[in-house]
Order: sequence, then C-alpha cells, then structure tokens
Amino acid sequence: MRRSARRIAALAAPLLVSACVTTADGLDDPLAGFQAVSARTTAVTGKETVWVQSSAEARALGERVTSLVRDRTLGPDLAVQVALLNNKGLQAAYAEVGISSADVWQASLLVNPRVSVGVTGIDAARTLETTIVSNILALLTRPQRMAIADVRFRQSQLRAAEATLRLAADTRRAWIDAVAAWERVAYLNRAQAAADAASALAEKLGETGAFTKTGQAREHVFYAELAGQTAEARMQARMAKETLTRLMGLWGYDVDYQVPNALPALPANPLARKDIEAQALRNRVDLEIAKLELEALALSYGLTEATRYVSDLELVTGAEIEREVEDGRAETKVVLNAELEFAIPIFDSGQARMRKAELAYMRAANLLAERAVNVRSEARSAYDGYRSTLDIARHYRANVVPLRTIIEEEALLTYNGMITNTFELLADTRAKVNSIMLSLNAKRQFWLADVNLGTAVYGGGGSALAGSGAETSVADEGGGGH
Repeated sequence: MRRSARRIAALAAPLLVSACVTTADGLDDPLAGFQAVSARTTAVTGKETVWVQSSAEARALGERVTSLVRDRTLGPDLAVQVALLNNKGLQAAYAEVGISSADVWQASLLVNPRVSVGVTGIDAARTLETTIVSNILALLTRPQRMAIADVRFRQSQLRAAEATLRLAADTRRAWIDAVAAWERVAYLNRAQAAADAASALAEKLGETGAFTKTGQAREHVFYAELAGQTAEARMQARMAKETLTRLMGLWGYDVDYQVPNALPALPANPLARKDIEAQALRNRVDLEIAKLELEALALSYGLTEATRYVSDLELVTGAEIEREVEDGRAETKVVLNAELEFAIPIFDSGQARMRKAELAYMRAANLLAERAVNVRSEARSAYDGYRSTLDIARHYRANVVPLRTIIEEEALLTYNGMITNTFELLADTRAKVNSIMLSLNAKRQFWLADVNLGTAVYGGGGSALAGSGAETSVADEGGGGH
C-alpha cells in the first residue's frame, strides 16, 4: 500500500507544481504601477500625487490638506495640488491600477489542478479512486494571457494618468471661473455705487424741474438693473467657488479658504508652438491608450487563433487501489490511468470567434487612426484659440477700455463746464461698464484657452474644451466670489 502511494505521488508531482504560487516581480506591492502614473503626471503638472493605502495615511493627508487651505488665499497651483491630494474620485481611479496589477498577478499564476478522491465498496472489498485534473490549454496559453494582462495593466496606468491630468485641468478651470466671477462682482459693486449716486442726482434734479421724469426713470432703472445683476453675480460667484471646493474634495471647516479678487495679468510673451501637432502626437495620453488597445487586441487575436479548434483541453491522471480479502488473505491491486479530455469541434470550428477577433482589431485600428486625426485637429484648434483669445483680451485692455475711460473723463469735464447734460454723462458711464465687463470676460476666456492648450498637448481634456461665449452686455454678465 505504501509503495502504491509513492507511485501515485510520483505521477501527480508534475501536475501539482501548477498549484504553486509564483508571484510576478513587484505585482504584490500595494503601490504596483503607481510610480509610472506619478512620474507621468508630475512631469506635466509639476504637482505631487498620492495613493492613499491606509487610514493612517488618510488622516495624515487630511491634516496636510487642512494646513494648505484653512484661512488661506489659494492660487491656481495650490488649488491643483490640493485637488490631486484630496479628490476621492482620483483615489478610485488609482484603485483601478491596483486591480489591473492584480489581474497581471493572477494571469502569471498557473491554474490550480482539481483533485477528487472516492471510496466504493463495503465489507472486505473496497476500491479507492483518486484523480488529478490539470488544464493543459491554460498552461500552453499562459504567455499570451500574461502579455494581454500586461497590456491592460499599462492601459490602466495611462487611464489613471489621464484622470489625474483631467482633474488638474478641471480644477484650474474652476479656479479661473471663481476668480473671474469675483472680479466681476468687485467691478459691479463699484459701478453700482456710481449708479446709486447718479440715481440720487437724477431724483434731486427732477425735484428742481431740471430733469424730466423720463430721464429720472432711465437712471433709476439702470441702478435697479445693476443691483439685480450684482446680486446674480454674487450668486454665480458662490456657485463657482463651490465647484472649485468640490473638485478639491473639501468640506467642513476646510471650505474657509479665499480666492484672489482678480485674474493674473495677460502674459507679455505668448507661447510659440510651431510643432503643436507633433507635440500632441508624442504626448497625448488618450492616443497611447488607443495604441495599447490595438496591441491588446492583436494579442487576443493570437490567443483566439491558438484556441480556435481546441478551447478546452484537460489531462486527467489518477489511480485505482483495490483491496480484496479472500480466505483470510488481503490482496491489494493498484491501477494507474491517464485520460485526455477535450471538446470536439464538430459544430463550432472557431470561425465565428476568429471573425469577431478580426473585426475587433480592425475597429480598434480605425478608431486609432481617427483619434490621431482628431488629436492633430484639437491641437491646432487649441493653439488658435489661445492666440486669438490673447489678441482679443489685449485689444480690450489696450484699446476699448482706455477709449471708454477717455470718453467718460472728457464727458465729466464738459459736464462740469455745463456743456454736456447729465443724461449724456450717465450714458457714457453705462457704456464704460459694458466695455470693462467685456474686457474681464476676454481675460477669462484667454486663461481658459491656456488650460485647453495644455490638455490638447498632454491629454485630460474630457471636460469642457472651451469657456462659455462672450457676454455682450452688462445684463448678460455673471458674478464671482471670495
């Protein structure tokens, strides 16, 4: 009996090796794959990224975020850094990297064999049956499955990097919107003070009979409309700041932060990107993801071809041990056996699976070609928008607003000299308000275009690719926040 057991163990030993754990290098690390994500995003944003792995790390990170935002005025870079550290949706994207690395780890392991043991018979005659079933096809296709899992792993890293870049771009846009909104509120407050004085002056002039009721009504309604627009601007400013708060993942006392009252000045020297298309083709994350998708499908096509005729191949080995007692003598007989089980491709020859794999590859190839064309176009459009909005903002700053200021100042001088009437002076004031609001919006549009240019080159532009249209009057303007 012991000798037979040794023979069974010798037969089963090569098959039991498949149950051994052979961890792929580094894939059991909880941070597997994150270093590549962090390096890719830090090179673009210049900001730190963190993948939280424990409650202690989460508490330490929360304290750090609080020290960065509590009762402080946030610039765009600091707002982006807080979002990259504290946004929980980004942490979920990083978890996808860990899941994908576990898939590669799983693919590197051999399939566990199945073992069955049974006893039949009673009394003196008994039979012990033992079988070990190993999946030979899984062993033969293991390199292809590992290669596919590795490509998917690299895709997950790029998707996490893309999510990081998208969050950084969205946060910067939200900061621009919030600051621009508060800048509009600040100017509307000043304009409302002037309109209030004009309304009071019109009322006094009307009492003396020097101003008609129609003229008084014009000034009163201008002040009333401006008051309504200021209130709406404040509401929009608070909402814009709330959007920024949400992207940074802040709540509780951490929302007690400030944003500046005005956007940065326009740059003196615009970016020159003559090779903008080539840069985008080299750096776009989504384009790399599409390339890897094509690679994964090519590997899957090879795996489908390898298993076209045989999709289930198993080796069954085992032994039967029979023990009989006759005339007081026990006799034991051991019979070794081996079986090969596979599906016969009578009805399904694998042609349908091959066709599906081929069409999936062709679809991915065409989508990749389309993505390359779109990337070129997006890069050209983003740079054109960047230069155009800069020229428009400069035009308002250098031409429109100064001319409106001159008109208002000259009107005031002529009014003091009793040459210009009050109505003309106030009409010039209203026109200047419109021009300045258009100038502020043009500056906002430029800084949004600056963000869009970065996403066009590096990726992460899944949010709005352009700001809202330029407002044409004071009544169309929104507000800002602190």
